[in-house]
Amino acid sequence: MSVLLAPQRGLLLCALISAALLGGALLFEHVGGMAPCSLCIWQRWAHVAVIVCALGWLVISQPIGASVRAGLIITALAGITSVGVAGYHAGVEWQLWAGPAGCTASLSSGGSTADLVDSLLATPVVRCDDVPWSLFGLSMAGWNMLLSVDIVALAMMSFIFGDRNRTRTS
Repeated sequence: MSVLLAPQRGLLLCALISAALLGGALLFEHVGGMAPCSLCIWQRWAHVAVIVCALGWLVISQPIGASVRAGLIITALAGITSVGVAGYHAGVEWQLWAGPAGCTASLSSGGSTADLVDSLLATPVVRCDDVPWSLFGLSMAGWNMLLSVDIVALAMMSFIFGDRNRTRTS
C-alpha cells in the first residue's frame, strides 16, 4: 500500500482520476447527447484544477527543489473545491437549496422584444435541478462528489503515509 501512496504516484493517481471523470463527462455530453448545466461546467473546471495542480507540481517540483508533498496539499485543496461544487450541485438536484441563476436562460436588456423571444427560443435550457442520469440512486453530481472525496483522501493519505519507507531505518 505504501508504494501506491508514494507522493509522486499519489499526484499522478489524483490527476488520472480527475481526467477519467472529466473524460466521462465529455463522453456523456458528446456521445450520449446530454448537454451540461452551468454547475456541471463548474465541476469540470474543478477537475481541470486538480489535473493542473497535480501534473504541474510533478513537472516543476524537481527543477525548483520543492517538495512533492506540498503538491499533494495543493491538489487536495483543488479536490476540496470539486467536492464542494459537486455537493452543491447534488443538493440542488435533491431540492435541498436553490440553484444559481445561471441554470436558466439569461435575459439581455438590449434589443427588441422579438430579439428576446428569438434568443429564448434558440437557447436550450439545461436545468441544474434535473437528474438526467443516475446509478444506484446517485446522480452524476453525487458520484462526482464521492469520487472527488476519494481524490482528496488519496492526496492526504499520500501526504501522511507516502514517505514512511524512506524515513525508516533498516
